[in-house]
Amino acid sequence: MARVIMIQGTMSNAGKSLIVAGLCRIFKQDGYRVAPFKSQNMALNSYITQDGLEMGRAQVVQAEAAGVMPDVAMNPILLKPTTDMGSQVIVHGKPIGDMSAMEYYGRKKEFIPAIMEAYNKLDQDFDIIVIEGAGSPAEINLKADDIVNMGMAKLADALVLLVGDIDRGGVFAQLLGTLMLLEEEEKDRVKGLIINKFRGDKEILAPGLAMLEERCHKAVLGVVPYERLHIEEEDSLAKQLDNMDSVAGIDIAVIRFPKLSNFTDLQAFVLEENVSVRYVNNVAELGEPDVVILPGSKSTSADMLWMRENGLEAAIKKLAHKGMIVIGICGGYQMLGVSVEEYSDRESIKGMGLIPIKTKFQQEKTRTQINGRLSDVEGALKALSGKEIYGYEIHMGESDMTDDLEGVFNCYGSQLYLNGRSVGFCRENIFGTYIHGIFDSEEFRSAFVKFLCDKKGMEYGNSKMSYMEFKEQQYDKLAQMLRDSLDMNEIYNIMGLER
Repeated sequence: MARVIMIQGTMSNAGKSLIVAGLCRIFKQDGYRVAPFKSQNMALNSYITQDGLEMGRAQVVQAEAAGVMPDVAMNPILLKPTTDMGSQVIVHGKPIGDMSAMEYYGRKKEFIPAIMEAYNKLDQDFDIIVIEGAGSPAEINLKADDIVNMGMAKLADALVLLVGDIDRGGVFAQLLGTLMLLEEEEKDRVKGLIINKFRGDKEILAPGLAMLEERCHKAVLGVVPYERLHIEEEDSLAKQLDNMDSVAGIDIAVIRFPKLSNFTDLQAFVLEENVSVRYVNNVAELGEPDVVILPGSKSTSADMLWMRENGLEAAIKKLAHKGMIVIGICGGYQMLGVSVEEYSDRESIKGMGLIPIKTKFQQEKTRTQINGRLSDVEGALKALSGKEIYGYEIHMGESDMTDDLEGVFNCYGSQLYLNGRSVGFCRENIFGTYIHGIFDSEEFRSAFVKFLCDKKGMEYGNSKMSYMEFKEQQYDKLAQMLRDSLDMNEIYNIMGLER
């Protein structure tokens, strides 16, 4: 049986995911076989495993930090919001349907066998399991059927470390208030407190830490500094989505859809000098960038209409006619076409008409990893021809060429193929694909950025490391930061392990 420790937080975005990733890295460095686990994750950032199953990207990051292959057992339930009141429910990597919030919460206990099947698999294969909670364990309206915080801690008989976010203020009230709302058995599971995202001199906190320990009867195991690490974040509250500033050099504007998904597709640009990636909500923020990227969306039709209503569609089409590069990924690719037809009501909405494809949504979801070399690319982006790509597809729409070319902007172009399979379409300055993670490939990304630099008369400085090497470097930095700020000896003692 594995030793288990659980990280819970006082609120969403308290930093649980990164604390789990950092602990996974530390345990790996110390010679243990370690796996992350989150019974239920709600996120629009997801990933496809080698066996074609879908899981949250936060657990993928944690698995990478642990030095193990991502396994859907690490995230047995994934909720992908489709509306403000409902989500697609994915169990053991496969969608089982859409549910309203009320329906899902009424059925949560039905999923306990699936959760424990996944947990027991990890329990047999690893020395340590680091569990991540969700939101707060003190959501008293949800506690009765909880399967992700103290409910999960009880199922796994896990000891808990509670994390509070000082960056948003009120951290002492967060921690003390959370403990006050727990039942006695739950309080007993909490073996230590962690203050996260601190900026400044730790000595200033000393009086508050002493009073907190006195009132909570729990030890503060560390104060973790606020440090900007380039590690993929969860979706809705990610700091990078707030970036709206361009820098001198290549300006990439990403449309921030209300149902934006898999924005981690753009993370690898951090390796490219003089390239800025900014997220825009309206025409005023768009300006005239070098590239516009329409990223993934969990609700293609709704986000297409949102873009039409706020004027972004017209502005992007105008820039496209002037020769600006427009790239669509997954849902963004579907929007570039002539129309999108949902499977639920078979109503079709008009697309942007930049490429001659029609999309129809199906009941079955395409879920597959993909790698190979891209077929010939015509037009302005021909430098991308034959470049190596690796990534994954995850979509419910199927896009095909159409003969209905009325209103299509310059219908010439060609489908894109990888290993003989259609993965997108390109015409002149418009490029669309279903492949997530396409820019993670050094060869493809470098060719793309070099093309942009040449077009702008800039010198291209080739990045010196692969994206995976860069991520490994960041995981090591995270681990060292936690070693420097947490009482790891006490954490090992809590787990009953020798360091």
